[in-house]
Amino acid sequence: MNEPKPVVRVGIAELKIVKSPNMIRTSGLGSCVGVVIYDLSQKTAGLAHIMLPDSSLAKQADLNTSKYADTAIDVLVKKLTSKGKRPSVLKAKIAGGAEMFQFSTSNESMRIGPRNTAAVKEKLAQYGIRIMSEDVGGNSGRTIEFDPETGRLHIRTVHKGETII
Repeated sequence: MNEPKPVVRVGIAELKIVKSPNMIRTSGLGSCVGVVIYDLSQKTAGLAHIMLPDSSLAKQADLNTSKYADTAIDVLVKKLTSKGKRPSVLKAKIAGGAEMFQFSTSNESMRIGPRNTAAVKEKLAQYGIRIMSEDVGGNSGRTIEFDPETGRLHIRTVHKGETII
């Protein structure tokens, strides 16, 4: 019988990097987006639990760069390419970006999940990082777990079960 692999947990507005045999997980993705950027040849992956699309929304002088799509992806790419690799060798999988609350307004600023998803896709495109698969939208929370050995992203969605992308 195989031993379970160690799992590194990533909290809300955090990011971490792992190398196989470690796996990486984040829980509580509602409107937040979980972004996994990985390099299967190095069996390395980074995961960011992104809460908001743009750091210009920050009101604090002490910016949490892991919280925003525009800054967290910069940090992940920098950490994963610190040994001279080009960002284009990296791949990504994303999940989350739900609309957890239904508003009767058409105010776009209230649609955080779709805005987070769009910001993540735009930032990954700037680096030329391909999104290999995604599970975004809807109105249910998700927990995701990535294995840098296989490239499989396991997703548990509230009231909808489990999938692997």
